[in-house]
Amino acid sequence: MNGADTAWIIVATALVLFMTLPGLALFYGGLVKARNVLSVFMHCYAIACLMSILWFLFGYTIAFGDGNAYWGGMGKMLLSGVTADSLSGTLPEVLFFAFQMTFAIITPALIVGAYVERIGFGFVLLFSGLWMLLCYAPVVHWIWGGGFLADGGIFGETGVRDFAGGIVVHETAGIAALLIAVFLGPRRDSSTPPHSPGYVMIGAAMLWVGWFGFNGGSQLAADGGAAMALTVTHISAATASLTWALWEKIKYGKASLVGLVTGTIAGLASITPASGFVGPIEALIIGAIAGILCQEAVNLIRNTLKIDDTLDVFAVHGVGGIFGTIMIAVFGAGTWAAQLGGLAVVGVYTVVVTIVLIKLVGLVTPLRVDQDTEVSGLDLTVHGERAYDIRS
Repeated sequence: MNGADTAWIIVATALVLFMTLPGLALFYGGLVKARNVLSVFMHCYAIACLMSILWFLFGYTIAFGDGNAYWGGMGKMLLSGVTADSLSGTLPEVLFFAFQMTFAIITPALIVGAYVERIGFGFVLLFSGLWMLLCYAPVVHWIWGGGFLADGGIFGETGVRDFAGGIVVHETAGIAALLIAVFLGPRRDSSTPPHSPGYVMIGAAMLWVGWFGFNGGSQLAADGGAAMALTVTHISAATASLTWALWEKIKYGKASLVGLVTGTIAGLASITPASGFVGPIEALIIGAIAGILCQEAVNLIRNTLKIDDTLDVFAVHGVGGIFGTIMIAVFGAGTWAAQLGGLAVVGVYTVVVTIVLIKLVGLVTPLRVDQDTEVSGLDLTVHGERAYDIRS
């Protein structure tokens, strides 16, 4: 065991959990109507609790067990055989388990942004739990757990390069988000602007800070690689924030706070897969393109395809993660066959599993709330609480 590595990953684990609670909750909560903000908080918090238990029961062994190239097996179910003295590389294995658990929390939580303001709470919990176990955890095994997409797998000695989750986290969550939005249909009232841009900025700032643990922690060591991953993450986020705002100013005459911080998230998502393989100049290029690319993806999904992905999960996270994964090949840090092939394999698998789960879970609990509940707001009608004594 390496003490410095262990200390850093303990900090990184806390930072990644901080991304969901409270970062993502505030970011998403500020973007919805005031009468739905508590439901967003409830979704993020409940998902964090449920994924933690499911990761302990089954998720970790599916992702990092010693099964085969496609499935980790059940050998480490309930952390069987893992003690305080067990090691994963230079880390206590129980710490590696906890660090990866925070990724299993935030990935289904990202999907929340696609269905807020009209989803059934029972559907959220049942779908998220099954999706994490049957979609996310197997993909983790394929790429990070030594599976068939990793080095030595179907793409040869150099497998899919995904340092911190461009495919594993952002592509899977983005595709699932888009599909749920399609099956749900549009909100009955999508015209109300974000009720609290201040919440959005605070949440984005927390995500930015937490992302240092997300990307820097993925080095799994306290070394120069972690420092470089942290640095390029920051450069990409800062650059994408400015290019998003500049593009807004050129197109609409004004640069908004919500747009600026959404650009931050686009830059963070885009650098995530490449953060362990590129330097500062490449990060500047990735961020500069991401701020414009993801903004145009928002316009395409909303205005051309008319899909109500409420908070633009696919356009920002999905497109950003896919773009960053491709840029690894552009900069020569991975092969084109592996990067594009990995995106295709995981993309098809995610589509199939997500559609099947939407259909199956929908037979157990309603996908969408009724009209009166949606119009009145989910806070009071579903959870019996409200954040504001106003109608908005």
